[in-house]
Amino acid sequence: MKAGRLVSILLLLQTRGLMTAAQLAAELEVSVRTVYRDVEALHAAGVPLYGDAGHAGGYRLLDGYRTRLTGLTTAEAEALFLSGAPGPAADLGLGPVLAAAQLKVRAALPTELRAHADRISARFHLDAPGWYADEDTTEHLPAVAAAVWERRVLHVTYRRWREPTDVERRLEPYGLVLKAGRWYVVARADGAGPRTYRVDQILQLRCTQDEFAPPDDFDLAAYWQAYQDDFHRRLHTGEAVVRLAPGAADRLSGAAARAARTTGRAEPDGWTRAVLPVESQDRAHDDFLRLGADIEVLEPAALRDRIAATAAALARLYAGGKRL
Repeated sequence: MKAGRLVSILLLLQTRGLMTAAQLAAELEVSVRTVYRDVEALHAAGVPLYGDAGHAGGYRLLDGYRTRLTGLTTAEAEALFLSGAPGPAADLGLGPVLAAAQLKVRAALPTELRAHADRISARFHLDAPGWYADEDTTEHLPAVAAAVWERRVLHVTYRRWREPTDVERRLEPYGLVLKAGRWYVVARADGAGPRTYRVDQILQLRCTQDEFAPPDDFDLAAYWQAYQDDFHRRLHTGEAVVRLAPGAADRLSGAAARAARTTGRAEPDGWTRAVLPVESQDRAHDDFLRLGADIEVLEPAALRDRIAATAAALARLYAGGKRL
């Protein structure tokens, strides 16, 4: 444990430069006192690590000092070769770069870890999009990625779902996110706060030479998590009280499956009463019909009546027997 921590201190200082004991302690999830002891151990080992006192002080390595020691464990080597998704890298124009980087890392690994990495590549392949999802055509993705990297302003024609559908936007692209096989760009638009745009809905794009700087406190991962949380809160604005036949709950997915597990109450006839979130009456009507006679909607009355009317129409359609 200590040896791995000493390696981590070296690598942190090598990649980030000056760091305080408090910053190192936070990164390594140890106490500041432990960092002091580790620094003394590195000094004793002859590592040219120096501490600067004062408000702007901290620890740093002697200029030019580099270590080839990576400290990779077997699990870390495996994770490294799982993290390189070739599809998204190719979308961004980085396929050859990724392949070259993995080749270099593989060559630097010890023989044992190299064998583990080879087994990971041979036995696991990551393919994120769903079976029934349309292929994401991202004609402008390389240009958007370049603008994100270079912090350049984009002028785009964007197609949205509400009127007017085609709008002009000036975007300051903060970052790209790949979600379920689709690319999204998080960008500040026309003076507003950061918003999310589907890259495949960009109809036209012009990259400018105008530079921008995102807020210092902007965190792409934190923004995306908050965006997803808000999306799910807005998505399911209603509820339906239902009865589920034995085994029907196993055919639910997402929020409905979670709600069935948490709110489900067994009834004497073997069915389960539960309260399920619904996005809209139209969506709930279609989703619940997929369960056929294995679900009974009790509330709201309007949804129950609508499903009953659909069931009656189906009964009439099939009442005449087989058509030739």
